[in-house]
Parts: sequence; C-alpha cells; structure tokens
Amino acid sequence: MGFIGMDSGIFFGLITMTSWGIWIILGNGASESIDPRTAAAITYLVAGLLALGSIVVSDASIAVTARGGLLASAAGLFAGIGLISMYIGFSQASTTLVSTLGAMYFVVAAVLGIVILGDDVTITRFTGIAFACLSIILITR
Repeated sequence: MGFIGMDSGIFFGLITMTSWGIWIILGNGASESIDPRTAAAITYLVAGLLALGSIVVSDASIAVTARGGLLASAAGLFAGIGLISMYIGFSQASTTLVSTLGAMYFVVAAVLGIVILGDDVTITRFTGIAFACLSIILITR
C-alpha cells in the first residue's frame, strides 16, 4: 500500500473523482462562455497534450499493437462523443442534470462488463446498479 496505507486503486480513483468533478464545473463555465463544441475541442486538446507529456516524462512504452491502437482509438471516439454531448447539454440544461446523467456511465460499463466480458453477476452488483438507476430517476425529477 502506498499513500498513508491507502490502496492505489482508491488513491487514483479519488484523484479521478476530484479532477472530473472540477472538470464538470469548468466545462460548464466554458460552455456558457464560448460555443460548447469549441470548448470541448480545447478541453481535449489540452488533455491530449497532458497525456503525451506524461509519456515523455515517464517510462511509458510507445509500442502500439493493432488491437491496442484500434481499441484506444474507439475509446477516444466514444469519449469525444460523450464530451461534446455533455458540453452541448450544459448549454441547454442544468449542470446537475447533465453531469449526473453523464456520471452514470459506470452503469453502462457495468452492464457491458457483465454481458460482454463475462463479469460475475452478484446481488451486490445488481443492487448497486439498481440504486444507480433509482438515483437517476430521483435526480432528474
């Protein structure tokens, strides 16, 4: 265990949660100040430069297989669609509504993990997904 005995998955998960929470607020402000598609493009340009910079300063491998490159490209395609959609949503609805629905991507990932990747269906996972769906209903009312 690393930082003060914390599991590294939890540590990086907390960084992700905090960063994405701040990103939502800043993205909303950007979408109100400039065209949401332009704001999305600038966001991903900066994020892409940061990702490239992390490769340069780390020992990350730059070897790319056909499968890995295709999957990463498809992931980027869907991430871009989600980002643009969210920024446009910010300009048309409340941040609470758009960000909450967008943050429920984990429900889609969990269901796809079960259906496509063969993850186990447990009562705990099923209950978690059900509560997430209930939260969507409650927040959107």
